[in-house]
Amino acid sequence: MKKILNSFILTMAAIIMMVGCTSIEPSTNGSDQTVEQSATKERSAETITERFPGYKLIEVDGGDLSGHREPNVVVDIGFGDREYWAFTNEYGQLVRVIADEIILQDDRTEPVTSSGRYYDDEAKVPGVERPDLDEGHVIADSLGGVSNAYNITPQNSTLNRHGDQAYMEDVIRKAGGATDFEAIITYPNTTTQIPSHYKYTYTVNGHKVVDEFDNVDPDKVNESLGLTRNKNSKSAGSNKKGDISAIDTNGDGQVSIKEAKAAGFKMPITKDHWLYPYMHDADQDGLVGE
Repeated sequence: MKKILNSFILTMAAIIMMVGCTSIEPSTNGSDQTVEQSATKERSAETITERFPGYKLIEVDGGDLSGHREPNVVVDIGFGDREYWAFTNEYGQLVRVIADEIILQDDRTEPVTSSGRYYDDEAKVPGVERPDLDEGHVIADSLGGVSNAYNITPQNSTLNRHGDQAYMEDVIRKAGGATDFEAIITYPNTTTQIPSHYKYTYTVNGHKVVDEFDNVDPDKVNESLGLTRNKNSKSAGSNKKGDISAIDTNGDGQVSIKEAKAAGFKMPITKDHWLYPYMHDADQDGLVGE
C-alpha cells in the first residue's frame, strides 16, 4: 500500500511539473487582424501604383473644400466603394479621370442631402469665384462622384447646367450607368486651373459615346453661328403643340435638353409647358433643364 501511495504521489508531482513548465501564449487575434489589414492596404496601394506608374497615390476627403491639388498624383474620387481615378499633371492641373464602371447615386442607401448631393458644397478651385463659372463636377454627384478638387473644375455655368455637360450626365443616368469612362481635360496654358476643353468617352448599353466640347457658353456660341432664332424668325413657342417632329432631331420620340435648346426653347421647361411630357425629368421636380 505504501508503494502504491508513493507511486501515485510521484505521478501527480510529474503532472504538476509538466503543467508548470507549459507556456500558454496569450491570444493575439486582434493584433493579427490589425497587421493583416495594414498589409492588405499596403498591397492595395502597391497595386494602384503599379497600375498607374509615375503617379503618387494620395487620399483626399471627398468633401475637402480647399481647392488645392498636388502635382503628379492619382486620387480615388468615387463616393463609397466606387473606384473613380483622377490624375494631375506636373502643374497640379486635373487632366484625366477614369472609371471602369460608373455606378449611379442611390439615395435609399447612401447619405444624401435634401438637395440630392453627398456634400453641401464643392471645392474652391481657383477660378470658381468668377460669376460665369460653376464648381463643375467631372463626375456628377448623381453618378457617384465626390466634391473635392480632384473632381471639380471651374466650368461655364450654362454649359454645366443646361449644355453638353448636363446632357452627357443625363445620358448616363437614363442608361443606369456606364462603363469604360474617361474624361480628358485640357487647358490653354500651364498656370490656370480653368479648362479650355473637355472630351468624354464612355459606353452605355453597349454603345461607345464620345462627347467633346469647349468650356464656353453654348448659347453665345449658337448665337455667333446664327443658330439662335432672332425676333423676325418664327418663335419656338409658335410650334404646333404636340408636334415635336421639328425638334426631335434623332427621331426617338423624346426631346432632349440639347434638342430643345437648339430649337430655341428657353430652360427650364416647366411641368405646365406642352413640351414637358416629351422630356425626361430626372428628379421629378416639375422642371427640366434647371
